[in-house]
Amino acid sequence: MFHPARHLVLAVALGAGTATSASAGTVPPGAVPPGTAAPPAAVSAVGFAGIAPAAGPAGTVPAAVPGTVTVPGTVAVRGSRSPAPPVAPESPSPSGTAGSPRAGAAGAEVKGVKGETLGELVVEEMAPGRTRLTFTVKGLTPGYHGFHVHTKGICDAASKDPATGSPFFSAGPHFSLRPGDHPSHSGDLPDLLVGRDGEGGTIVMTDRFTVAQLLDGDGSAIVVHALADNQANVPERYAEEGVDETTRATGDSGGRVACGVITRR
Repeated sequence: MFHPARHLVLAVALGAGTATSASAGTVPPGAVPPGTAAPPAAVSAVGFAGIAPAAGPAGTVPAAVPGTVTVPGTVAVRGSRSPAPPVAPESPSPSGTAGSPRAGAAGAEVKGVKGETLGELVVEEMAPGRTRLTFTVKGLTPGYHGFHVHTKGICDAASKDPATGSPFFSAGPHFSLRPGDHPSHSGDLPDLLVGRDGEGGTIVMTDRFTVAQLLDGDGSAIVVHALADNQANVPERYAEEGVDETTRATGDSGGRVACGVITRR
């Protein structure tokens, strides 16, 4: 005997590796619906140095799922042409649209050592406890680059690290609201991937800081490094005594090649 309840398929589109835009009444990937507690210290990212596959229209089931019929506002039931009871729509966020930016936005124009513009950062507060960073760059060397939020809103290329000679020493160390080593600093972010044409970008969702915290008394800055950030992930067979001070501080991401002061927008 056929039991529809055993064939209930709830289609959830949580775009792994693809960037999706929010439409009215929906909650995008990474956002937390109002009234839901955010998981601690979560950071997720979507890179777009390559081309992401196109997502299907909201509320539809891909054609690859046979024997499924969908009706707007319902869940899909495999093997049945009778729609399930309507699903109540999500309540809008306090800003008016679920998933839309909440009060508070900031950004930065990112420049290189010679003062040339290399990229742009946009920081927005989304659902409660979630901050979204959208970062685009051009003119960088291909490959992975560490990039982080640093503690001071000063990007002076002439300010050199006395130990390494790296510019933008004025931006200070990694931004952090609590004690800890890399990659547990509040301002630590996933690596940025730059394509062969020198262009790249990423979207990061984090619960480690808010826009207001980035705009504190001495401000903050976004800094791009020359090398990849290993996130202090060094196996014991390579470092039996544990990672060294440089790895704990920066993830071995090398000198600073670009910097942007984060300001309110």
